[in-house]
Amino acid sequence: MNRPAGFWVRLGAAILDGLIIGVPLAIISYLITGNAEDNAFTFSVNLLYSVLVPVVWSGYTVGKKIVGVRIAKVNGEKLGFGTMLMRTIVGGLVYVLTLGLAAIVSAFMVGMRQDKRAIHDFIAGTYVTYEKPNEIQYEQ
Repeated sequence: MNRPAGFWVRLGAAILDGLIIGVPLAIISYLITGNAEDNAFTFSVNLLYSVLVPVVWSGYTVGKKIVGVRIAKVNGEKLGFGTMLMRTIVGGLVYVLTLGLAAIVSAFMVGMRQDKRAIHDFIAGTYVTYEKPNEIQYEQ
């Protein structure tokens, strides 16, 4: 695990994702469904974004790409759907079931631990890093 990303850059990436992806999605969702609250469409698309985009884009989301960080597996393997489901859904359930207490603990973990890993990172075997993904070398 090289060059882990700390609390503020991760928060900045999340805010950018919310502004660039979340706000337009909420507006489009409202226009499609006519419902601004408890919208299953918005939840589903947000979940798909959180799981699929990092898998197909080498650990980046739009916000993470802008601030120059990405999600990576601790063991160096490529991110997969299972990993991102664990990170997003299981991690999210932990935060909900603890009424947000685990989210507060995670914030302190990212701010204070040397490896900058949160609870959802431990669940999924991931971390957030400034390191760029390894470029594939094609043999000629």
